[in-house]
Amino acid sequence: MLVTTLPNKVNRVLGPRMLITGLPLLLLSVVVGRSVAGQSAVSLDLEQEAQAQYETLLDDLNEIERFERYAEETYHPEALVKRSDRDPLDVLVRRTRALLDDIQGRFAAPELKELSAKFAALSERATLVDAGEKPRRRKLFGELFLLRRKIAFSNPLLDFDKLLFLKRDRATYDHMCDQYYGTNAAPGGGVYLLSDPFSDAPTSTDLLANTVVTSGRLASTSLVNGSFLSPEISYDGKSVMFAYVECVGDPSHVTHLDHANNGHWDRGRCYHLFSMNVDSESLETSNLRQLTDGTFNDFDPCYLPNGRVAFISERRGGYLRCGRDCPSYTVHDMKPDGSDIRILSPHENNEWHPSVTDDGMLLYTRWDYVDRHGCTAHHPWIMTPDGRDSRAIHGNFSTKKERADMEMDLRQISGSAKIIGTAAPHHGQAYGSIIIVDPNIPDDDAMAPVRRVTPDVGFPESQNGAQVYGTPWPLSENYFLCVYDAKMAKGTGKHNKPEGPGQYGVYLLDAFGNKILLYRDPAIACLSPMPLRARTKPLVVADQSARLASDPPTEGTMAIIDVYDSMLAWPEGTKISALRIYQIYPSSTPSAVGLSPHQLGRRIAEAADSNNLARSVLGTVPVEKDGSAYFTLPALKEVYFQALDEKGLAVQSMRSATWVQPGERLLCYGCHEPKQRAPQMPEQTPLALLREPSVPTPDVDGTHPFSYPRLVQPVLDAKCVSCHAESLDQGAPPLDRQLVQANLTANKNLSKLTTVYRSYDSLVHDYAFWSYGDVYRTRPGQFGARASELYKLLSAGHHDVELSEDEMHRITVWLDSLSNFYGVYEEEGGKIQLKGGVAHPTLQ
Repeated sequence: MLVTTLPNKVNRVLGPRMLITGLPLLLLSVVVGRSVAGQSAVSLDLEQEAQAQYETLLDDLNEIERFERYAEETYHPEALVKRSDRDPLDVLVRRTRALLDDIQGRFAAPELKELSAKFAALSERATLVDAGEKPRRRKLFGELFLLRRKIAFSNPLLDFDKLLFLKRDRATYDHMCDQYYGTNAAPGGGVYLLSDPFSDAPTSTDLLANTVVTSGRLASTSLVNGSFLSPEISYDGKSVMFAYVECVGDPSHVTHLDHANNGHWDRGRCYHLFSMNVDSESLETSNLRQLTDGTFNDFDPCYLPNGRVAFISERRGGYLRCGRDCPSYTVHDMKPDGSDIRILSPHENNEWHPSVTDDGMLLYTRWDYVDRHGCTAHHPWIMTPDGRDSRAIHGNFSTKKERADMEMDLRQISGSAKIIGTAAPHHGQAYGSIIIVDPNIPDDDAMAPVRRVTPDVGFPESQNGAQVYGTPWPLSENYFLCVYDAKMAKGTGKHNKPEGPGQYGVYLLDAFGNKILLYRDPAIACLSPMPLRARTKPLVVADQSARLASDPPTEGTMAIIDVYDSMLAWPEGTKISALRIYQIYPSSTPSAVGLSPHQLGRRIAEAADSNNLARSVLGTVPVEKDGSAYFTLPALKEVYFQALDEKGLAVQSMRSATWVQPGERLLCYGCHEPKQRAPQMPEQTPLALLREPSVPTPDVDGTHPFSYPRLVQPVLDAKCVSCHAESLDQGAPPLDRQLVQANLTANKNLSKLTTVYRSYDSLVHDYAFWSYGDVYRTRPGQFGARASELYKLLSAGHHDVELSEDEMHRITVWLDSLSNFYGVYEEEGGKIQLKGGVAHPTLQ
């Protein structure tokens, strides 16, 4: 039976502090009772925990090959299971020794000498007991398990006595996006505080017990029977923000098109942001305020050093592109009282979990889903707190099988460049294996900058791992708080999804493979543990945009030092004359109900995927002979660029996107130049910077908005239709405007007939081209018109057809633009385009 110590309150009744043996844990809870509203003593069944960890290590010992496969990718070798380990006791001895040595190397204290002596004695006994004497070794495991707990709690990093955390069950839908829709929240839980978490007598306090909201729609009510998400503590440690959904009202998606005004959901099914003051001494809360409301999900608040608050919201508008009613959400910010909400990121797809680095930058996860497979790029990005200069840190073009699908809950380790996070699945939730990312290590599209803190769990989905760990909070490069559930390793199903809601407990985790249980509620899962204390405020990055002005400008500028500065080699002799600027548009309808410009087939990603994005050509700007360019861009419009040769053909193309804030002056050194290399500044001022910024020159009709009927079909009508009509019996494809129902995807699950011209159906499958030359990256000179069968045919001379320069340009722009048909998503706009009219996307 567990040996533990009664809390001080009980000691005052029973006498001096004493060891109690044989007393059921349930009785301990009853004896202690509740001292204040919402507060109760914590009972931990450490025998059960020891048995669970023993069994987990037994399983690990049967997976030696997997540990060896991950050995070079593992952050610390002691976290591995090795062939020299005979049983769980050997593993525990080795990992406890590493823990003790690390603490002793940092902090010399008298109690460590006593603990060290006890460990030496237990380790000696473990050496003397033969591996075949399993009962004796299992008993030694139990003794060392409790000693390890004491050693772990002697760590000087544990210099705080309050832990904030949530009680919250997993969402009812397993998908990286859907887990954050309030309609998928399971009611129950709350915001809790664990006092004395590193003692034998912690207490748990429900911070919202007997507390009512003081402002907003829910004023004078208590936050009960709903669900909680994403807590965050202010830098002074006195305020807490979190998201809450009432879990009432219509759970279905209630609107599609009116993004700006009506949102997407019943407001009782949306997460809204709240804040409250917390007195860490009295454990009393005050001023519980509702900050946001409406029919949008708002969550993941993040205090910014500039005094504002970043958060994730659906207010930008747009939808996921794989067949469900899934609104997109991106990074926004606001004043601390919930007013003055602004878009920080106009990205067309989902983003998650903003946090602030030591140097004041905003770190977050972005789903970069531009012209490529949807399951490959959900990795760290960084931008200034005013939304400027958004850039990928690493992994944006990684190979799926070699990396985690997603890296979530990212936080910089204070005083270090390294970042802690969770390697999570695409088709799952934000749990998996804990990783550390070192941005100073050059990215290799694989694991070079990434190390596994928990090699006992493979990456979910991409490597058939399980959703075991989550929400890590760094205390140093070797010690972390997190949640953990060993039962998740037993998950079943295609992606090792759990059976049931999960029993995540709060743990102290170290890099050596040790996990120390701090708290578990058998009735509900826990999430997001973090110290309730003041912390150093990061540097304030000065605003360099005019986005907060009463009348902000509608433009910014961008300068490129040298377009030839690239990670991949350009075709020999390439001369770049211009940049083509595209705007990409968020999907304004769910993919299941709207049009698609076309649907991505096997050629773009070597596997069928989701709907392609609508886009427009905003125009072209000149590139100087030294490779420099300088031009204006519309503010808060998501754009990407193509480098054009002297014939106007695209040689290189982004498969990502960027933007400028109002008044921003954005600078890039090249076209995807190596991130870890120092900028190669020219000896002389780039030529483009010696003049005023270029204003993009609009392209031909049919490119803005994009429209195959206006861009390509007029060329076919003038030069191709009649001849092909006369040669149909000889196998010539029809090239007229007759409407047909075409299947434009190779994915049977997404297959739907789309109304297009017969000419488009004839050309798009065999003659057009929308591959970029590689599954993950664009290969310069190996995509678009340059690689298409149609351009080859026309360039070589097709019968007696003679195309003017303008006509050939129209064909090449279409081929370089993924051979789209529509430039809109809505059926109404599609009907206008089918008649040759002009229709703009409703969401820009």
